[in-house]
Amino acid sequence: MTDKPFLYVVVCAAGVAADVSKLITAAQERDWEVGVIATPTAMNGFFDAAGVETQTGRPIRSAWRRPGDPRPFPAPDAVVVAPATFNTVNKWAAGIADTLAVGTLCEAAGLGVPIAVLPCVADALAAHPAYRDAVARLRDMGVRFADPYAGEGERDGERREFGWERGLDLLRDG
Repeated sequence: MTDKPFLYVVVCAAGVAADVSKLITAAQERDWEVGVIATPTAMNGFFDAAGVETQTGRPIRSAWRRPGDPRPFPAPDAVVVAPATFNTVNKWAAGIADTLAVGTLCEAAGLGVPIAVLPCVADALAAHPAYRDAVARLRDMGVRFADPYAGEGERDGERREFGWERGLDLLRDG
């Protein structure tokens, strides 16, 4: 048992998820204990699950636990959703808790747990009215959003950095 605050990191299926260990490292350096919850699709090779489990010292959660099973994580003191996809943001805002990840986000928001979101959404999807409405609804609930990351290359063809630590900054500055 630790006295450190507990951070849930919710990982969605986007290419940048491969670097989620950067967020975990930054959180641990800021004295957070970390548990990862991933969407089922994200568990299909979007990040190094074994590496993340080693880094956090905890299993990754992606499915509901059975009745009577112990809770593998303590209640969260905060949540960072990174990368957050178009699909997850829209389902969350609509209250469609069909995965553990989205169900956890719905519950955390309802409990008033601080939540920061690092969207990884293409510009065309970010312009969709459903997405804009979802972000507005979640912001009205107190959820803190960074600017969307579309992943397009800069002039030199290199992608800009995802900015993993921004989620932790949003929690601190929120």
